[in-house]
Amino acid sequence: MTGTFDDDSEARPSTLYLIKQLELAVRALMDDALRPLGLTTLQYTAMTVLERRSGLSSAQLARRSFLRPQTMNVMVQTLEERGLIRRDRDPANRRVLVATLTERGREVLREAAPLVRSIEERLLDGVSEQRGAAFRGVLRHGIAALAEEAARREVAELPGG
Repeated sequence: MTGTFDDDSEARPSTLYLIKQLELAVRALMDDALRPLGLTTLQYTAMTVLERRSGLSSAQLARRSFLRPQTMNVMVQTLEERGLIRRDRDPANRRVLVATLTERGREVLREAAPLVRSIEERLLDGVSEQRGAAFRGVLRHGIAALAEEAARREVAELPGG
């Protein structure tokens, strides 16, 4: 049967299939863990991006969070309404609004940190520190390789690109 596997199967699941299964499992656990804080996994991800790099436009935040700009616009409005982020005019381009975390947003991220850390600890339970570092390195490599391709496609789709 295509798309399924077990230990007796000769067919190995593709790397992309395994990554997607991991992403779905992590997302379900994170959504459950973050729900009491009133956050979704996607909102948490966007907020952690802003924590690392403040002053991003919705479009920049969407790219860094691997979301569509329309999805990010709705999410940014929700986070702003909840007082977790603030948007101000970009001094370099007054037509653009840039987002920053509020103190309340930082507080919510501090509350979320041990919940998310617990999921990561379960993911890597029984894995040596060396293998965990190698796993993270392979993931970073894959993200960089595909993000680079996605950026090239985005530029090609621009008018005149």
